[in-house]
Amino acid sequence: MAAADTQITEPEVNQALASEHGLNAEEYQRILDLLGRTPTFTELGIFSAMWNEHCSYKSSKKWLRTLPTTGPQVICGPGENAGVVDIGDGQAIVFKMESHNHPSYIEPYQGAATGVGGILRDVFTMGARPIAAMNALSFGAPDHPKTRHLVRGVVEGIGGYGNAFGVPTVGGEVRFHPAYNGNCLVNAFAAGLADADKIFYSAASGVGRPVVYLGAKTGRDGVGGATMASAEFDETIEEKRPTVQVGDPFTEKRLLEACLELMASGAVVSIQDMGAAGLTCSAVEMGDKGELGVRLDLEAVPCRETHMSAYEMMLSESQERMLMVLRPEKETEARAIFEKWDLDFAIVGETIPEDRFDVRLNGQTKADLPLKALSGTAPEYDRPWEPTPPAAPLGELPPMGSATATLATLIGAPDLCSRAWVWRQYDHMVMADTVQRPGGDAAVVRVHGTEKGLAFTCDVTPRYCKANPVEGGKQAVAEAFRNLCAVGATPLAITDNLNFGNPEKPHIMGQFVGCVQGIGEACAALDFPVVSGNVSLYNETDGQAILPTPTIGGVGLLEQASQSLRIAVAEHQRLILLGQSAGHLGQTIYLREILGREDGDAPSVDLASERKTGEFVREIAANGLIAACHDLSDGGLAVAAAEMALAGGVGVHLDHSPQDMRDEAWFFGEDQGRYLIAVETDAADAVLAAAGDARIIAQMVGSTGGTDVSLGNDAIALGELRTTHEAWFAQWMGDS
Repeated sequence: MAAADTQITEPEVNQALASEHGLNAEEYQRILDLLGRTPTFTELGIFSAMWNEHCSYKSSKKWLRTLPTTGPQVICGPGENAGVVDIGDGQAIVFKMESHNHPSYIEPYQGAATGVGGILRDVFTMGARPIAAMNALSFGAPDHPKTRHLVRGVVEGIGGYGNAFGVPTVGGEVRFHPAYNGNCLVNAFAAGLADADKIFYSAASGVGRPVVYLGAKTGRDGVGGATMASAEFDETIEEKRPTVQVGDPFTEKRLLEACLELMASGAVVSIQDMGAAGLTCSAVEMGDKGELGVRLDLEAVPCRETHMSAYEMMLSESQERMLMVLRPEKETEARAIFEKWDLDFAIVGETIPEDRFDVRLNGQTKADLPLKALSGTAPEYDRPWEPTPPAAPLGELPPMGSATATLATLIGAPDLCSRAWVWRQYDHMVMADTVQRPGGDAAVVRVHGTEKGLAFTCDVTPRYCKANPVEGGKQAVAEAFRNLCAVGATPLAITDNLNFGNPEKPHIMGQFVGCVQGIGEACAALDFPVVSGNVSLYNETDGQAILPTPTIGGVGLLEQASQSLRIAVAEHQRLILLGQSAGHLGQTIYLREILGREDGDAPSVDLASERKTGEFVREIAANGLIAACHDLSDGGLAVAAAEMALAGGVGVHLDHSPQDMRDEAWFFGEDQGRYLIAVETDAADAVLAAAGDARIIAQMVGSTGGTDVSLGNDAIALGELRTTHEAWFAQWMGDS
């Protein structure tokens, strides 16, 4: 390989070639001014990787800085591979969410699989053993010719990687909407446990220390992946297939064990996952954070393909790889660990005192760049933005027909039907610590060897975010907060995955700004800081943008995992609704599925009420007064009650709407900040009294028992509702 590589002649660089690499004329001129010369082809590739949206956050940094990221529980906020939060007893939870949208649309199985692999590496590179994974998936209309293919490939990719690696996939969400026809979203979440005093960071330190390549060999898969992820799709989409990486979960499992053993040995100074932009991004970020330079000798890079150029090695996104700065005296011990696990261990460079990124291949200089300019001084834009105009009033609605027929339609619709077809393909019980499986408000996983539990949820309502980005951003955080409270967990912190269209369009940038403002306001009001995250822009195809989709991954803590609340009701219980009901119907599932309309404003979010009601739920749960609990979201009161009935196998009865509210508004309105709780009959008065003392709005709205779900005088058999709820997904996928 070495002899062939020395004969590779790099293409001459010009503005046209820079444009092909995603660099505009101003950015290319900035490179020329910075270097005082024309960059080499490898240097151009390095700049394109480090200055694209995926790595530099150049369109979003201004607004991300406004988010609350600190708190007494936060050990490490944004800027590292993952966020770190203290959970007491010397332990920490390490977690992050990240997108793999473009690769999953091009090649759904490998795109989704490598998304899972990448987020797992983000967690264990911090020194944490992964204990849970989730995913948030957005697909196009069910009748679009590509949607079924994407769903099958993505779900199989997530299951194939996570199951083989051995991490439980415990929750997530799936939605369908025509706005995702040309650009599905695959957001992957992972969390891991670590000792709070044994967290590993990426900042290099010490001059002259070895830079070590760890893991699998480098190939040509994924070359240009980060740049591809920072551009819109068009008719050339199939040409981008080679930029999708290929994953190997069994190699990743060995890499996990080798890295944790290596960390325990004391050999690691700093460590960084080779994710987007591969060797380039990992080396530059380690050097930049440590205020050091880095020299790489690429002939030492383990390659699985012959005649790889410096450009290809630097930009490859081959999976299951890490970069480490090593304590030199530990080299022999460290090498032995990786050889034992049958993984590559190669010294590929060293740290240097100068602000340089010096890349060589067989003695020839391929790149000689100021390192800080690649990362710390990457372009930063204050994009023009337009606020989303206020939504028009909803206007008059036709009267609703049968309430239970409406309920059956909603609960059998693609966005509300059972997701069992999806989650049955995931191993959610591996490691034997899963307390609550998919299907409830939040997953619960026991902290191994203790009585504590961790709760996890993913939430966003894109139709709200489009109608009113600020309220939609607030609602995404508030719903995550509610879902954690609904299982009895104290919310700790969030990670976010901000999925939007082209930020160069002012109305799209306005959606982004509004959602971030709403997220920031909610996080501050709820003491629910952002500790990690990802921004995914340019989610457009032929100029058609996705719905604004700022996914929120929330994490909460339970002192007793075995006492977590569930949604399943039992016989002879009373149903109490907590929170204010005004019958909001704008942008609801009812409006879309029953009336074929997507209009009106998003529901408003009262953050003070959200916090107060959530704290009340946790308090009475701790006192043993709640038998079952469910937050109210899509479909409102009736859908929440039906889901509780289906989970418990027991019928429920909801009372008529109040005299001043139409039935559809009462049963299917989507007012925020509400919970439906089931209590034993002899506890009902105590709960209502406690709510009165706490100034929480609470009202008795029904009871449980029998085999029907009844809404006022209108009833449907629970068995019929179950058949409707469980039918759609499997039938649509052709697996019924």
